[in-house]
Amino acid sequence: MAKKKEERKIFVLDTSVIIYDHNAINEFDEHDVAIPITVLEELDNFKKGNDTKNFAARQFIRLLDDMAGTKTLQQWIPLKGTKKGSFKVIMNGIGKVDATKVFADDKADHKILNSALALQAEFTDRKVVLVSKDINLRLKAKSLNIFAEDYETGKIKDVDAIYKGESTVEGISSSVINDLYQDGTCDPNDVGLKDAPLNHYYILKNGKKSALVHNNPETGLLHRIEKTTAYGIRPLNAEQVFALHAILDPNVKLVTLQGVAGTGKTLLALAGAMEQKRDYRQIFLARPIVPLSNKDIGYLPGDIKSKINPYMEPLWDNLKFIQNQFPEKGKEAKQIQQMVEQEKLLITPLAYIRGRSLSNIFFIIDEAQNLTPHEVKTIITRAGENTKIVFTGDIFQIDTPYLDTQSNGLSYLIEKVKGNKLCAHVTLEKGERSELANLANELL
Repeated sequence: MAKKKEERKIFVLDTSVIIYDHNAINEFDEHDVAIPITVLEELDNFKKGNDTKNFAARQFIRLLDDMAGTKTLQQWIPLKGTKKGSFKVIMNGIGKVDATKVFADDKADHKILNSALALQAEFTDRKVVLVSKDINLRLKAKSLNIFAEDYETGKIKDVDAIYKGESTVEGISSSVINDLYQDGTCDPNDVGLKDAPLNHYYILKNGKKSALVHNNPETGLLHRIEKTTAYGIRPLNAEQVFALHAILDPNVKLVTLQGVAGTGKTLLALAGAMEQKRDYRQIFLARPIVPLSNKDIGYLPGDIKSKINPYMEPLWDNLKFIQNQFPEKGKEAKQIQQMVEQEKLLITPLAYIRGRSLSNIFFIIDEAQNLTPHEVKTIITRAGENTKIVFTGDIFQIDTPYLDTQSNGLSYLIEKVKGNKLCAHVTLEKGERSELANLANELL
């Protein structure tokens, strides 16, 4: 029994962890969790507003209040569930050193470090670990001889091995490829793909001969697919053919598209949605607002529309590009304008979608790499009948300080739903925006 007690750690949670996952307090198994009083103060400052961090702050505050019940937070309170530890709120004590003096600043991060130092001094027989999504705070902790680590829940292990959704298979017999062009299908076993993931895409090749195929979960066969045009937009490479096929497939309810700038992710998603506009009540095109220099949009001049327009401009650019595929006074161009005016097609910040009904909706979430796994789950769990969701983004271009290629919501989603019959993923690697954009992606 004594050994088991020594193995139990005390994890000190930083505010960034709670903003990332408001249920984080329940993710530490049998270990104890300490919440510095400064974290509660920071959450109090975050609780008002419609941003994700505001929602997370409110949810955690309610969760803590519910778990505390009639007890005070100065005592260790057992966490709900079997084989769980306890939690408490800790004061800004000082251990052997004072972080506010070491770093010559009395800011919140240093008070949190002091709380961890005080716990170290109090519990000399136990390992105290600061958990933070803030890399610099972890470095500061380690410089003060405090164990520190990232919050690992929702983090994928190997970003280099992340599921791509499509593969090239060489050495396929010419007779199989000929049969595909004649019959349209073949058995996966005939091409050595017995365990092919559902909704996976393949380029089957024999020298200069090739066929693009999709592992159809409905039939269990590989189906040949062709280039199709969606609302004036025609795929320019095999990856885009695969992506548009997934977007247009009525049996696929969740699509993830990952790729660098200029690969056509958002354009294909929007064109595919427009092509199916009669099948859905509304088309939502949304993206998270990530202000430059981490400044809130309240700093920008003008009314709310003026504040958010700069962040939505890339989405309007894609819509204008589609509109320009048709004559200015043509039926299709007028239809697009009419859909915008009647809000049949709605371009908006993601925060404004929260709480809305997502039944009979084609929902495109752009820049999904700037979402947490919890945010992604929240969005998907709101999907009602006849709703299709498309997430697009580049996991190597993250604009929020506490996410990375392994912990962002898009990477998490790609890995968790791969091979599911309701889901499809395509990684787009070939840029089609311009030679200059391709040069920047390769060399800069």
